[in-house]
Amino acid sequence: MTTFVITVPGTFLSGIDDSARAVLERKLASQHTDVSESEGLDLLTLNGDGTFSIRLEIDARDRYEAELDATRLVASALKGAGIAEADAPLGPPAVTGIDSDL
Repeated sequence: MTTFVITVPGTFLSGIDDSARAVLERKLASQHTDVSESEGLDLLTLNGDGTFSIRLEIDARDRYEAELDATRLVASALKGAGIAEADAPLGPPAVTGIDSDL
């Protein structure tokens, strides 16, 4: 297995309040561990124009599986934070880091 740092971009079309942001970060916190923290990466980056980036660590066999898992986790966390899918469309995920035992 390889640990991938996956960045999932998106846009909050209706904005996000502090309580929804806290819930979102709490739901995703377990996927933000050693690799991303040691590299100084923030779990959630919000920009003034409503765009955002979420960085997660995903253990997977390959890049494709890691990107799918990250997108599923982000979509689920957004829903759990009370943010409708239509209010926060996601962009294509990207591998922004790799840590392998090979």
